[in-house]
Amino acid sequence: MSHATADLCDAHSERLQIAEPVLRDFGGRHSFHGRVVTLKLFEDNSLVRSTLEHAGHGQVLVVDGGGSLRCAVVGDQLAALAQANGWAGLIVNGCVRDSAELAQMDIGIKALASHPLRSVKRGEGQVDIPVRFAGVEFCPGQYLYADSDGIIVATHPLETG
Repeated sequence: MSHATADLCDAHSERLQIAEPVLRDFGGRHSFHGRVVTLKLFEDNSLVRSTLEHAGHGQVLVVDGGGSLRCAVVGDQLAALAQANGWAGLIVNGCVRDSAELAQMDIGIKALASHPLRSVKRGEGQVDIPVRFAGVEFCPGQYLYADSDGIIVATHPLETG
């Protein structure tokens, strides 16, 4: 059974959303998949930490950081927390930091860029709402598949032979 995005597109393209190729790989795992959990925030990573403190059960946290390139909303500490709590990966419409450390971790992380400045912590943002970036609407409970070729989203689990 393959979860390669190219194979899944070949078998199911009419039922998929395919993300525009605007995110780069930062984590050590380049292929990952799982159910979607969403956050919407702007330059405040408080909700990222509180979400990743819970068991991930192989889910993917999709963080709509508003596309901000002014600070990072995920760094090595949050990535380590996600890995320890069983999250499959993180998709960040924003920046990460500690990129050398992230590349050594067994977790999938895709983001716009790296930035050395950390975010503020005001406890602001929204959880489990539809978010839209990279030409895709990410909804809680959807299934996300990511690898070096890209990101695809489906309403139900996908497999190829």
